[in-house]
Amino acid sequence: MAGPVVDCPVMAAHTIDRARVRREAGATVRLALPLIVAQLSAMAPNAIDAILAGHFSAHVQAAVVTGTSIWVLALVLALGTMMSVSPTVSQLDGAQRRGEIGAIFHQALWIAWFLGAALWFGSRNATPVMTAFGVVPSLHDDVQAFLHAISWAAPALTTYFALRGLSEGLSMPMPSMYFSIGGLFVLAPLGYVLVYGKLGFPPMGARGTGIATAVAIWVEMIGFGIYVLAHRAYRDINLRQRLDWPRWSKIAPLLHIGVPMAITLLMEAGMFVAVALLIGRLGETVAASHQIALNVASMSFMVPLGLSMAITVRVGNAVGRNDPAGVRYAGFCGIGLVVAVQLVAVALMLGVPHGIAAIYSNNPAVIAMAAHLLLFAGMFQFSDGIQVASNSSLRGLKDTRVPMAITLVAYWVIGMPIGWYLGFPMGLGAPGMWIGLIAGLTAAAALLFGRFYRVARRASWTSAT
Repeated sequence: MAGPVVDCPVMAAHTIDRARVRREAGATVRLALPLIVAQLSAMAPNAIDAILAGHFSAHVQAAVVTGTSIWVLALVLALGTMMSVSPTVSQLDGAQRRGEIGAIFHQALWIAWFLGAALWFGSRNATPVMTAFGVVPSLHDDVQAFLHAISWAAPALTTYFALRGLSEGLSMPMPSMYFSIGGLFVLAPLGYVLVYGKLGFPPMGARGTGIATAVAIWVEMIGFGIYVLAHRAYRDINLRQRLDWPRWSKIAPLLHIGVPMAITLLMEAGMFVAVALLIGRLGETVAASHQIALNVASMSFMVPLGLSMAITVRVGNAVGRNDPAGVRYAGFCGIGLVVAVQLVAVALMLGVPHGIAAIYSNNPAVIAMAAHLLLFAGMFQFSDGIQVASNSSLRGLKDTRVPMAITLVAYWVIGMPIGWYLGFPMGLGAPGMWIGLIAGLTAAAALLFGRFYRVARRASWTSAT
């Protein structure tokens, strides 16, 4: 498969080999396409939940989207921590040390299971979060019902992320795509039955969406686990050896990479969640409109995120080979590809915002406000793509602590204060908060790209752990 020709922003000090650019872009695209489909499929449950709830009632939709915003905090903590698996595996694979991967993965499972238990507890005790952000009291019961139901998915979700990291680190992205899509075939019909009360079930509203999502995640995880244990492509990495007890010497390097990544993702997701919960003070119509626009932006983000996961693997492989030029080509070509695909997202959000909003709701007021907010979402697509691609390039180098500090500053020192000031003291409401999102993401994009530009000039890096 020939990759697209992309003028990658490799430093002027380095001669650009256009043939290598084409090869690198093609390899990244081939690896990324299944990951993009997997990421879109992974986000689709949020869209399905929002659509089912939106056609049930504005109240239930507001409760589900508020609950989803809180659940996302648990999800990104799990995803960020387990992101340490992919670069660790890819570097071992690049260094021809596949026999060590099984032992590392077993230790990653202990991290996943501990996280799953912690996230189960946190999701079931989220009332202080709603109170702190002033979510309207009329939503509390339904939000809590949604969170109680979906909390049972936490152990399955963290294990699933570990399996994904293993497979993607081995440059095998197809299983992630298969099982993410498979989960949708469970979620959509089951959600319809439970939300609306079909086949003898009572209408469950928000609780029904949580139950259906939890069941779908368990099905995905069990299927993925069976596939990994049975498929011959995983046989030489020693997965079937006895599961060791937790060993700090193996867990610590994973946490050294994963915890800063979790905090980094939490900084970004936390900004979006905080915005959603603050906007929840403005009433159910505004909250539902905001969440529609946010859901569309999140679905769009899955394309650069899938590309970025491929970038991490390509950079990690180059590090494992001790190939500094390969690191530069993998990172900068990937960033160029992300900028190119974001053109499509910008065109859709700025071109047909009302048509997109109408998919989610039949309420004219909700549609009109959501369409207005989608214009703001279109404005930060390039920044969002550049920041995630740059961050993923750095993650392939196991450089996660400085990016953590960068995101803290960009999102919480720049983005949130600007959004809060414009949204509330200045009275702009939801649009003011979205201007803050634009400011935070733009700052993150500039700083993270600058960080990778500087780091990529080094002659060598620490290779596989």
